[in-house]
Amino acid sequence: MTRLGTSVARALELLAEDLSVDQYAEALLRETGARRQLDLTDLTPEEQAALIAGRAVGVLPSEDALAGAVRAAREEGRPLRVKLGIDPTSADVHLGHAVPMMILSRFQRMGHDVVLIIGDITAKIGDPSGRSDERPPLTDEDIARNLATYRDQVAPFFDFGKAAFRRNSEWLTEVRLPEMIRILSQIPVSMSLQREDFRTRLAEGHGLAMSEFIYSVVMAIDSERIEADIELGGVDQLLNMQMGRKVMEIAGQKPQLVITMPLVEGTDGTGAKMSKSKNNYVALTATPDDIFGKIMSIPDRLMVPYLKAWTEWTDTEVDLAVARVEDKSLHPMDLKKVLAGEVVAAVHGLEAAMAARRHFTAQFSQRSFGDVDSLPLVDAAHGGESVGSVLATVLEFTTSMSAGRRLAKQNGLRFVLETENGPTDVKLSEDDIVRPLREVIEAALASSGLSGAPADIYLKAGRKIAKINGIR
Repeated sequence: MTRLGTSVARALELLAEDLSVDQYAEALLRETGARRQLDLTDLTPEEQAALIAGRAVGVLPSEDALAGAVRAAREEGRPLRVKLGIDPTSADVHLGHAVPMMILSRFQRMGHDVVLIIGDITAKIGDPSGRSDERPPLTDEDIARNLATYRDQVAPFFDFGKAAFRRNSEWLTEVRLPEMIRILSQIPVSMSLQREDFRTRLAEGHGLAMSEFIYSVVMAIDSERIEADIELGGVDQLLNMQMGRKVMEIAGQKPQLVITMPLVEGTDGTGAKMSKSKNNYVALTATPDDIFGKIMSIPDRLMVPYLKAWTEWTDTEVDLAVARVEDKSLHPMDLKKVLAGEVVAAVHGLEAAMAARRHFTAQFSQRSFGDVDSLPLVDAAHGGESVGSVLATVLEFTTSMSAGRRLAKQNGLRFVLETENGPTDVKLSEDDIVRPLREVIEAALASSGLSGAPADIYLKAGRKIAKINGIR
């Protein structure tokens, strides 16, 4: 089994536990968080391609082609060269900027080379259409400052020390007019007109500047000069990356593969992508408590996209968590707390993540069971009945003994023993369903070391809770 496979097996066991309990949540965060440095070189070409494609919007020309590229590079005894262009036009960095960096980190840990292209020439040009103030021309000092800020804030997600940095001024300042004309003469105008914003502007009667057509070609030359095997970028950059394939083909090179990354939706749930201008972002400079709280505020439907964007979970693990939410053996709030912990742990570490979890629980959601009014009660008269009978007929928490057994199998059935030192959870097994309630309580107290200690006892079935009185 691969190193990743071994880690996934351990995580799946933890994902079957009650994730409302801190000890299980912390163990899961420790396991999945360790994968951010996990050596992935033992994965097969097909496994590498699947791991990358599973978090991409698309792979051009195909996932099979990516696996083939990995296999060919291995046979040649070389790593693949993976390119990402960094836009140094702003110092505003948020969680959305971490999405491609996590995929690049996987490529690094698979043994491939990452080349980060700093678009200093294009940044100095600004918006080639002159229609936007969001991309003003920058100075060398602006670029250096923005780049330093970017590196510092995204560092938790990517090992910059193992990456190569290139500035496209290295070659773009040397491009001569005859060379540019030769390239442009082999690129049909229709290729640029595939851009939706270009077509919209033309349909509305607005013009297009020649510089706007040339701009994507200029950026495409970057791929040709470093001989990229793969280019990574947001799905909104697909046409620019396809232009890279075209320019490489014109130069007689094998066209790069293109991997498009999702533009992750912002925290407000409106459908808009995460951005500072819409105030729906998570700043990488935010405190652990702020990050945790911001993630907890998202709509439930964003949990899966966020798990895929910012954690090292595999599809198998995400699917198990979703299945447990759907069968109600895992509350969405408990899954969201794990997600929030993942993000905080990535930026600030596991200890900070667990502290933020405790702070959030204390501030927003923690109430002792003893403080909850009108809980259903189970008294001494039911001590001789089976646990399953109490669940089905006395409390009506389940529909049958079989349903109680399934709940126990899913780790959704337990006693909570509250003492002055805090609560202790004792998980019930399928076999406990047919045993007398009093006998199971005595065994739980003995196993927890609380036989002689005063404790309030609660029976928890999924999210339903009952207090047990007079059965000891």
